[in-house]
Amino acid sequence: MTAISKLGEFGLIDRLTRDLQTKNPSTKYGVGDDCAVLSYPQSEVLVTTDMLMEGVHFDLTYIDLQHLGYKAAMVNLSDIFAMNGQPRQLIVSLALSKRFTVEDMEAFYKGLQLACEKWNVDIVGGDTTSSYTGLAISITCIGEARKEDIVYRNGARETDLVCVTGDLGAAYMGLQLLEREKTVYYQQVDEAQKKGDQRALDELRNFQPDFAGKEYLLDRQLKPEARGDIIRQLREQNIRPTAMMDISDGLSSELMHICKQSHCGCRIYEKNIPIDYQTAVLCEEFNINLTTAALNGGEDYELLFTVPIGDHEKIAAMEGVKLIGHITNESLGCALITRDGNEFELKAQGWNPLRESEGNA
Repeated sequence: MTAISKLGEFGLIDRLTRDLQTKNPSTKYGVGDDCAVLSYPQSEVLVTTDMLMEGVHFDLTYIDLQHLGYKAAMVNLSDIFAMNGQPRQLIVSLALSKRFTVEDMEAFYKGLQLACEKWNVDIVGGDTTSSYTGLAISITCIGEARKEDIVYRNGARETDLVCVTGDLGAAYMGLQLLEREKTVYYQQVDEAQKKGDQRALDELRNFQPDFAGKEYLLDRQLKPEARGDIIRQLREQNIRPTAMMDISDGLSSELMHICKQSHCGCRIYEKNIPIDYQTAVLCEEFNINLTTAALNGGEDYELLFTVPIGDHEKIAAMEGVKLIGHITNESLGCALITRDGNEFELKAQGWNPLRESEGNA
């Protein structure tokens, strides 16, 4: 393993970016100068940024650096797709502690490149610095869209249909599974240490978590996919959503964002919320309410969007899209209609990193 200090900042950057090749005409100049040079003469420019902190957004106990790079890129590309745009460039900044090696960062960049190659996105720059508290990742994604194609959160109108892609709750249950196996591992280590059982400690180096039959849930948590395929389908069907966003913090939270900014209400139906079989099985095993997991789990990175009611037949024929409800007058509020016909107020209980809690003023 090669210490990062052996290469230094610029040596590391050269090592990680030496094989990058640009694919987009809008990328005039990428890595290698004080700034990247981009050109968007006939399009609107879309810019989004995400910061991922070790111990808050990811745990290196159960995600390797290649998967982390892939996920870090995909969550940014997802934001551009959620505006009905096309991602073009990525800027990557890292804060690294001394425990990371050059080979670690090469694995991270391999994940980044795999995600970018899937959607023809160029990595055009960034920054690196030192950290005393682990790994911090800041990624900015730049995209483009025609002015008339951009979809905001504030365009939903009464009678519009509410749609989601894929299925919900799987990423959350994948996280629960990873956390359980991590807890089991450390409990066994703690017990072996208390007993002074070196043989048991040696055996635990080959600890194998119990993931059999749950691979889909792990993929949803560790390797999310931005839904650019759905954006392509919508364009092919000549459907322009009236409002749209990606589901990073949970369906209920995102839908309430759309309703608040669009000054409307909604009705969604529990029976229509798409849920994978593995999600349902693990919810039962963990004694977690299935609908709660689907509404509030987060990190699905599916698309939530509204369309005019006239597009009903087109939406019904689209693969990977589910109609879950409709937009109502603002005075009616946001509600979930249960399988037995009862109506409950929809509440935002998804991920909020800055929510006040114990030890967090």
